[in-house]
Amino acid sequence: MASDTKEVATDLVPVLRVYKDGTVERLFGSTHVPPSPEDPTTGVSSKDPTISPLISARLYLPNLPKTTTTTTTQKLPILVYFHGGGFCAGSTFSFLSHRYMNLIASESKALIVAVEYRLAPEHPLPAAYEDCWDATQWVASHAVDGNDDGGDKELWLINHGDFERIFIGGDSAGGNIVHNIAMRAGVESFHGDLKILGAFISCPYFWGSKPMGSEPTESREQMLLYRLWMCAYPSAPSGIDNPMINPFAGDAPSLSGLGCSKVLVCVAEKDHLRDRGVHYVEAVKEGSGWKGEVELVEVEGEDHCFHIITPDTESAKNLINRLASFIAQ
Repeated sequence: MASDTKEVATDLVPVLRVYKDGTVERLFGSTHVPPSPEDPTTGVSSKDPTISPLISARLYLPNLPKTTTTTTTQKLPILVYFHGGGFCAGSTFSFLSHRYMNLIASESKALIVAVEYRLAPEHPLPAAYEDCWDATQWVASHAVDGNDDGGDKELWLINHGDFERIFIGGDSAGGNIVHNIAMRAGVESFHGDLKILGAFISCPYFWGSKPMGSEPTESREQMLLYRLWMCAYPSAPSGIDNPMINPFAGDAPSLSGLGCSKVLVCVAEKDHLRDRGVHYVEAVKEGSGWKGEVELVEVEGEDHCFHIITPDTESAKNLINRLASFIAQ
């Protein structure tokens, strides 16, 4: 905890404070928890491999039905997941994320790779984007012939991963990362030329200088959503209208370039980010010429990422089930 006597350089309550001596105090998130050989609620197993010196992850393997033969190994869809936190906070090792991933893995019967990417402001964007791309490349590398000789390969992926069913997903800033990974996948290849089948984008953190829908029109530069982006990516070309945060900016690449076959976008009625999530679906569906399938799910009466914070409510259970069924299809 930073000392009260330190001078604050940037105050982004309730997410973080940055002090003039370089100290970063993160105010958002939950305590870290260890992986579990078998989660007592869901039966999901988890462990923490190292992807690279900069990137780690938590893997989740659902409780699979026992078979009568030892020669058959069930192949599961693979979800590469990116957590939220405004690019500056949050962790895949947190209690909230761990509980959420256990639920998704259990409901979808998917093998999940939840990525622990570097956080701003110590590691400004595009570091998180690069980490998440590299992590997805790491997953794809397990399907390439001749690379099953051990080494840094993860046996859960080799034994259980169905590389014809790779999904990416994320909430809030993680949803933003999903969009940017999907756009990059439209112009760059993964190992073995593997393809992303689907992407879910939940409560996505998109923003811009011009208000959209019911967004406030005044003092936009003082809003947390604006200031958080500028803290995470101070050198961003075009600032808050950089295409990575504003996919509707004039110089943003066409959404026809999304490198996946289907997209599910989830928004919450009371979320300040709701209108841009809805517009994203409209832009993909009506104006881009993209050939995939896009669907919008809106949850009434709920706020930002409610399903992660309070997963036991009926609305949260319904949304988690919808996300799981999207992956399991």
